[in-house]
Amino acid sequence: MCRRTAGSASLLAVIATATLFACAVRAQDKPANVRDPNWWSLQPVRRPAVPTVSDHAWARNPIDRFILAKLRATGVQPAAEADRRTLVRRVTFDLTGLPPTPEELEAALRDPSDHWYEKVVDRLLASPAYGERWARHWLDIVRFAESHGYETNNLRPNAWPYRDYVVRAFNQDTPYPQFIVEQLAGDSLPNADWLTQAATGLLVGGAHDVVGNQTVEGQLQQRMDDLDDIVTTVGATFLGLTTNCARCHDHKFDPISTRDYYSLQAVFAGVQHNERSIPAPDAERRRRQSERIAEQLAQLDRRLDELEPEARSDSAGGPRRAPVQIRRNVDRFAPVDARFVRFTVLATNNKIEPCIDELEIWTAGSSPRNVALANTGAKATASSVYPNSTIHRLEHLNDGQYGNGRSWISSEPGKGWVQIEFPAVERIDRVVWGRDREEKFQDRLAVDYRVEIAVAAGQWRVVASSEDRQPFGTKMVVGTTAGERASVLTKREELQKKLTSLNPAIPIYSGTFTQPETTHVLLRGDPMRKGDAAPPSGLAAVRPALRLDPKAPERERRLALARWLGNPNNPLPARVMVNRLWQHHFGQGIVATPSDLGFNGDRPSHPELLDWLASELMANGWRLKPLHRLMVLSTTYRQSGRVSDKALSVDKQNRLLWRMSPRRLEAEAVRDAMLAVSGTLDRRMAGPGYNLWEKNTNYVVVFTPKTDLGREEFRRMIYQFKPRTQQDPTFGVFDCPDAALARPQRASSTTALQALNLFNGRFALQQVEFLAERLKRESGDDPTKQVGRAFLLLLGREPTAIELAAAVATVRERGIAACCRAMYNANEFLCVD
Repeated sequence: MCRRTAGSASLLAVIATATLFACAVRAQDKPANVRDPNWWSLQPVRRPAVPTVSDHAWARNPIDRFILAKLRATGVQPAAEADRRTLVRRVTFDLTGLPPTPEELEAALRDPSDHWYEKVVDRLLASPAYGERWARHWLDIVRFAESHGYETNNLRPNAWPYRDYVVRAFNQDTPYPQFIVEQLAGDSLPNADWLTQAATGLLVGGAHDVVGNQTVEGQLQQRMDDLDDIVTTVGATFLGLTTNCARCHDHKFDPISTRDYYSLQAVFAGVQHNERSIPAPDAERRRRQSERIAEQLAQLDRRLDELEPEARSDSAGGPRRAPVQIRRNVDRFAPVDARFVRFTVLATNNKIEPCIDELEIWTAGSSPRNVALANTGAKATASSVYPNSTIHRLEHLNDGQYGNGRSWISSEPGKGWVQIEFPAVERIDRVVWGRDREEKFQDRLAVDYRVEIAVAAGQWRVVASSEDRQPFGTKMVVGTTAGERASVLTKREELQKKLTSLNPAIPIYSGTFTQPETTHVLLRGDPMRKGDAAPPSGLAAVRPALRLDPKAPERERRLALARWLGNPNNPLPARVMVNRLWQHHFGQGIVATPSDLGFNGDRPSHPELLDWLASELMANGWRLKPLHRLMVLSTTYRQSGRVSDKALSVDKQNRLLWRMSPRRLEAEAVRDAMLAVSGTLDRRMAGPGYNLWEKNTNYVVVFTPKTDLGREEFRRMIYQFKPRTQQDPTFGVFDCPDAALARPQRASSTTALQALNLFNGRFALQQVEFLAERLKRESGDDPTKQVGRAFLLLLGREPTAIELAAAVATVRERGIAACCRAMYNANEFLCVD
């Protein structure tokens, strides 16, 4: 692997430079109102009057009146309404990403009510599948992935809670301003539950270079790239502006200055890529169960201590005790009075400074106590302490906490001693110690040592040592209690695994936050050339103004910006969001560049409709489901895909929406639909995603696809573990974003690999067999019934006479699996009309 050299630019910096160069070239052809603060998208949202139209029967709601007014002005006639089957299949995929079942289709066809379609829409909006479908759209926008990217592409196994947060937010119809606040500052909200705290995963969802750089310039450049990713994502996602174009100079097209860019960066200057621990959703249950298991473990440990042979202070008779181990060692001796206990290390397993994570000294008798604990008055001293360390400190020797992060280390290679003094004489019979009870570190283990006791200072007597232990690394001594000891150890290991899984705090990859230093404008974007200070604020051209105290606490900065983005007087967020909804329902946004409403983006095809929808969103409490309902209930949405030569000559791109353009399903919908119709779809929601890749521990992660997929991999594709720059072996060719950058809209290509993967891919062939089994199970051995059921499942309709005859002939000649294989590849299965 070739590591990045100190002086080379990062990938993001190269992309940014190329983008800026292209922008500068295009700027020569733009009219004089570039960087105009009076640009349409920067003006306040005002609710326009709904147009008056003569065709009241066609116009079911205000959306239709806006659309029809433009169609009439151009002389274009709208298409007729789609039939029920087409409409139910279309809206079911749009709102849930899944096909309707034959039973759902039949219910809609048989419903005599005038409001049959409204019932279908309301059912779909209430379905948990709605949140899964629309969360996928959102994750594209915010470049969500579960690996770091760059050379090593290390995994982020705890990034998934952000995905679950988004699914829940859509299903709960969280008001959009709250949705913004939770993603930018969920950690600062009172009583925020664990998923709300995970919402800040948006900020650190982008690529992050974990390799590091040895030069100061390189380190600063990497930090600037991380912050640029956050500023870019927030600006494009919520404001629909390319704020990152002002990183090196004032924006070429929009009224965004370099100072604006760095003031926005100052809001996020305390955000760091990292995991943080938050209370588990069932923390109280975990705590209670952990206490019960901890008591069971203590009982097992006491039994193990009883089975431990008494230590000798010399090697007479040869070794009879087990070798020392990393986790826990017991030195048991006849009960003795002591006020001082000293543990002296004479050698370690790797000849460097010894480490002890906890030294325990237990009293004799039926109710033993650990009298070494500092909170009982015991005092610790040592020969030396590892210098300048926050985790290896003397007070960690007897604080009752285990692990390398709470340990003592000597400053002397291979040796050192620690001593415990009790407030009064105690009768003790064993010393328990470990290098790392969590077993994460294998070094610094004392392999040659002695334990001494004294009643009065200086009167030392050896009570145990390593002299009678087997050499480190050899197998345990087999004695008369070996069988019972092995049984106790097995039980202990099982309980320890349960205890580990019950940690009341769980790690999530959602960032850590520190109070930042002053942010400066960087001249030409060079991190080594600081200009004037840039206090945290919003964009000057976007009203209302947002200005913060330069010394504002870190959390207040993010919270203030989030509330500014959700302010109804801010003209951009509502417009941006309703345009995104429109895009996914109608195939393209009213503004065809959904993350760029600036001068270099598209102009709205229906500006009045866009503002009416934005005002309607705010009037409905910023909830999205009423907007979905309004859009899919409109006659505009209910149109068929009929093509009119006249309309085509006037509006080839269907910007006026004179019909519903057919669309190919996205990769996720294709995979989920294949699972759904084969009967293998696992509808479990939430939690860590399933993985299509073989595990590996390489420094640079290698993604080798699993050879066999089972039921665990048959959940919806949104729950698939998503590494950056690595695609699903079958469905990656269906224009999945690789999450290297945000993807506010997907391409829809047609390639040979798509057909080959669906026809010959391991997953596709596996699902063909499952579908064939389902058809045999539900339709018996009659080919006609099998084909009829297959058409209902896959295409939502009965076969025509010609189709039926051809399909039945195929089944009789080649079997039902061959017919299933062909239908999975049918254009009608892969597209919605």
